[in-house]
Parts: sequence; structure tokens; C-alpha cells
Amino acid sequence: MDLSVIGWREWVALPDLKIDQIKCKVDTGAKTSALHAYFIEPFKKSGCEYVRFGMHPVQKNSDTEVICTSKVHDQREITDSGGHREKRYVILTTIKLGQHNWQAEVTLTDRETMLFRMLLGRDAIKNQFIVNPARSYLIGKKRKKKG
Repeated sequence: MDLSVIGWREWVALPDLKIDQIKCKVDTGAKTSALHAYFIEPFKKSGCEYVRFGMHPVQKNSDTEVICTSKVHDQREITDSGGHREKRYVILTTIKLGQHNWQAEVTLTDRETMLFRMLLGRDAIKNQFIVNPARSYLIGKKRKKKG
């Protein structure tokens, strides 16, 4: 199996959520990936459960806001790094890192005070990537703004 090497932090896109780029921490200590979300609002559509939420994709910038909608994949009790348990919505969404595109489970939680708006957990990267903890941004490049 030929695995791509990624750094401990990378730029990814979440095209299903209309997020062109977001800086994420590759966290092999976290089983599940997590995405910053606020005013998480569940609703039903055609008999299926969905969730609408806001997010600030840029660190230290609450002016840039994206409103996202996704089908609910699951709800789970997650233990955070501080040992606190929290019930979270889980969505299944496409992640794009360099030339790699794949579907992964991502939990929604308020990460406003955290350094990274997204954590890429080990379930999302297993069998695809090897993490080099001494390097950053190996295949996920920041896209320059047009204009």
C-alpha cells in the first residue's frame, strides 16, 4: 500500500459544505474528526434528519461566516481532550486534501477558542496517509484569493 505523507497541519477543502479551504490539525490522538460549528440547528426534510450550522472557517476571524447544511449521519457521545463528554451530531462529508478526495465522518462542536477550526482524526486518514509530525502543509496548499 502506497501512502501519501502529510504534515501535522494541512489545508483542506470541504466541498459539500462550500468551504474552499480550512486549516486543520492532523490529530492522530483523536479517533473522530471535528469541525467548528455554532448555532447547530436540527431539522427534518423529506423524512430525513438534517442539521444547519454556522462556522467561521478562518482562525481568529469571526467576520467570515459560512452557513452549512448537511444530512445527519449519527449522534454520538464524544470525549474531548479534557475528558468531558459531549453529545455531538456526526455528518458524512467529502474532504479534499491535495489531489485526495474521500468521505469521512466529522463531528460538529464549538471550536471557537481552539487554535484550529478543524481536527482531522485518525479514522479519516487511516489507510491513506502517514503523518510527519515535523512538517506542515506537505500536500494541502493554501489557495491565493483571486482579485
